[in-house]
Amino acid sequence: MLVSKKVGFDAAHRLPRYVGKCALTHGHHFVCELAVEGPVNPATGMVIDFSNLKKWLQENVVDQFDHTLLNDKIENPTAENIVDYIRIKWQISGDGRLAYIRIWETEDSMAEWRA
Repeated sequence: MLVSKKVGFDAAHRLPRYVGKCALTHGHHFVCELAVEGPVNPATGMVIDFSNLKKWLQENVVDQFDHTLLNDKIENPTAENIVDYIRIKWQISGDGRLAYIRIWETEDSMAEWRA
């Protein structure tokens, strides 16, 4: 079974290794989706409690990134590198087998890591 949760945050970044307008500081409304997979626990009927997943995302994504300059946390904050940053955080403190992480930089531009 696969269970996912989405959160959004507003942040600025610049891409120091990019030639073009994204090399300049600019902002986005990012959306992060994180999915956990595993068997349904017969006692709870859940893979993971949505509220636990929401709490993790709030503390480790929204509270870390919302209204910040992402370059202060990630040297080259491309969508791909933001996904990888979140993946590593999940490996350290998350609960359950990570299936995928998606970061939308815009409505139609997204990077995804899959297990």
